[in-house]
Amino acid sequence: MGRTQRVLVWALAMFGTAAATMAADGPRYEARWESLDKRPTPQWFLDAKFGIFIHWGVYSVPSWGAPKTYSEWYWNNMADKKPGNVWWEFHKKNFGESFEYKDFAPRFKAELYNPDQWADILYRSGAKYVVPTSKHHDGYAVWPSAEASKAWGRPWNSVEVGPHRDLLGELVEAVRKKEGMRIGFYFSLYEWFNPLWLSDRRRYAVEHMHPQFKDVVSRYRPSIIFSDGEWEMPSSDWKSEELLAWLFNDSPCKDEVVVNDRWGKETRHHHGSYYTTEYGAGMADDAHAWEENRGMGYSYGFNRAENIDDYQTPRELVLMLCDLVSRGGNLLLDIGPTSDGRIPVVMQDRLIEMGKWLKVNGEAIYGTRFAGRPCQWTEGERPKQGYKEYQQEYNLMAQVGQKPRNGKAVKQVFFTKKPDALYAITAGWPGSRLVLRDVKLAPGGRISLLGVPGDLKYEVKGRDVAIEVPSLDGDALPCQHAYTFKITGGTLPPE
Repeated sequence: MGRTQRVLVWALAMFGTAAATMAADGPRYEARWESLDKRPTPQWFLDAKFGIFIHWGVYSVPSWGAPKTYSEWYWNNMADKKPGNVWWEFHKKNFGESFEYKDFAPRFKAELYNPDQWADILYRSGAKYVVPTSKHHDGYAVWPSAEASKAWGRPWNSVEVGPHRDLLGELVEAVRKKEGMRIGFYFSLYEWFNPLWLSDRRRYAVEHMHPQFKDVVSRYRPSIIFSDGEWEMPSSDWKSEELLAWLFNDSPCKDEVVVNDRWGKETRHHHGSYYTTEYGAGMADDAHAWEENRGMGYSYGFNRAENIDDYQTPRELVLMLCDLVSRGGNLLLDIGPTSDGRIPVVMQDRLIEMGKWLKVNGEAIYGTRFAGRPCQWTEGERPKQGYKEYQQEYNLMAQVGQKPRNGKAVKQVFFTKKPDALYAITAGWPGSRLVLRDVKLAPGGRISLLGVPGDLKYEVKGRDVAIEVPSLDGDALPCQHAYTFKITGGTLPPE
């Protein structure tokens, strides 16, 4: 064999080895949106449907916000010291004019923080993933971030000031002990008053944000990353494409991690594993993975100014989850712990109630897909529980652009599906008879009520299916708030 032949054989062997390695490790993504957008959204996120957001940091010490605002924006909103600014007036009255935001950090002690207890409550909620804040727009990091203290010129992470604990790392470890649960984090790209951000934004992105992001990713191997604070610059200035190429190609979580759509002021609903809506109605269908995120009240961080009437009821939260999932989305529901490390009892109550409902009805939520039509309204008499509840249901549906037909609608029915079954989830108990319009049922199809043994009788009338609902009340009911009818062999024909 001559020299030229040997070189050719060597080259072919090397090419074959490289190709085999690439095939084993998966495709490589280029630092271009056109390439990054080709990465499939990991299956686990599409199946999970329900996650818990956690906003916890230095802002949890003042834990205050004007009505219907975000308390985690305390520093930014109180920085305007003009007369009449309610944030500054509150701060001045309660902490004094000379008390700076950084002075809250030593008071953020988290002395009652028990990550195993948190993980237990989160697990009991039925949530499949958890997204705590690693740092918010104030730049304070809840892990031992050297970049945070360096950039700010003072201790500015939870190991060096405040709790003197790796708050994020402890929660990651606790949650991963729970079967079927995943954890990632929220990460703010910008920081309001970071000195480097104020002097040179592009240097800030490359010299501070990028190495800090790679540090927290490499430490904790997140399953999900909720980026935020992207709106001040385009993704090209953030160098987001380069950062995500590293994440998808070389990070320790490259195969599992899911990212949202907040990577530059032009990227929302255009790029990312999933799209986000915030305190909104979500999106229309499952053409692209999406998630609605919101708090139980009006704030993400704990706001002491909120009262019980500001919080969504368990019923409202259950119906919200059903609505979002029926349209192909996920719900990321937020809690805001107190500065000493407690999940407020009202938030624990809402989480446990969600878990009770999902324990019975989770089959109709987890792993389901958009059924082709998100909901319908049944027709008949108004529900016995009275007009107020009917009006609440009407208002909930009006928020997502749905209205009753001919003024006769009394119950909303949400639809989800799996390959072998259609699920119809009624808002409230449907009474003795439930009529589902435009439902196709295969020969030999069966209908059951989740949480109740046995099959139900039904009658097919043209394109409608009338179900005989068992007579149940009180303790005999399988759950509260909403009830799931499993239609094995059922589908929704195109409208």
